[in-house]
Amino acid sequence: MPELPEVEVVRRGLERWVAGRTVEAVEVLHPRAVRRHPGGGADFAARLRGETLGVPQRRGKYLWLPLAGRDLSVLGHLGMSGQLLVQPEDAPDEKHLRIRVRFGDDAGTELRFVDQRTFGGLSLHETVADSAEGLPDVIAHIARDPLDPLFDETAYHLALRAKRTTVKRALLDQSLISGVGNIYADEALWRSKLHYERPTANLTRPRSTELLGHVRDVMNAALAVGGTSFDSLYVNVNGESGYFDRSLDAYGREDEPCRRCGTPMRRRPWMNRSSYFCPRCQRPPRVAS
Repeated sequence: MPELPEVEVVRRGLERWVAGRTVEAVEVLHPRAVRRHPGGGADFAARLRGETLGVPQRRGKYLWLPLAGRDLSVLGHLGMSGQLLVQPEDAPDEKHLRIRVRFGDDAGTELRFVDQRTFGGLSLHETVADSAEGLPDVIAHIARDPLDPLFDETAYHLALRAKRTTVKRALLDQSLISGVGNIYADEALWRSKLHYERPTANLTRPRSTELLGHVRDVMNAALAVGGTSFDSLYVNVNGESGYFDRSLDAYGREDEPCRRCGTPMRRRPWMNRSSYFCPRCQRPPRVAS
């Protein structure tokens, strides 16, 4: 699934191409694409018609478009294969086009939600009271992400120590820190020389600070090249894939030499996923006897 860098690339594209535009019509082509909207497709289309889209916002992996002058936002769930594309109005429909948004201007482009696996979708939600960015109420529990200027490092460190879990589980816990998924967790842990099963209870403040620094570094590096794309599903609003996958140090590199010490990288099943690590640089924690 897309992580923070991939979602931020999409957000930036939407800010350039759809912010400030007024919706003329919405066409819902598949009911699953609006299944999180209680009123269904017709209600979603009717309520969005005539509204002006504000500046797209993001928290972690979540993306939304506030409606100008309203306490409402369109929340986008990209799921496994969702794409928000800005296309010329006369461009052929994509095979898995689910929602089309037309605008009342002469820019000649429209917003399309394309989703091969139909796990994603769009939905309209009320915003949290006094939320400057128009945060949808359904994601109010999601923590700020490490690239957010208001992210509280002290609170995060204390939460880590209190959580009494393992470090990779903590990185993927969206109530502690948002935006980190399996790929960037493995990358940050490799850079930090931490094993994914390292307990958080004995993680010192300097070590947690170092880990956060590596999380930020790897995400910023991925952002600079458009994110990580292993196939055509992860694209920006113009349908272009990122290429950070060429720079990955850990994820997907089973049996390849560690870029630091040359030891073959290993992969282990982990929570219905995989964890990639160097057995020499990232030694597993000792098991108490």
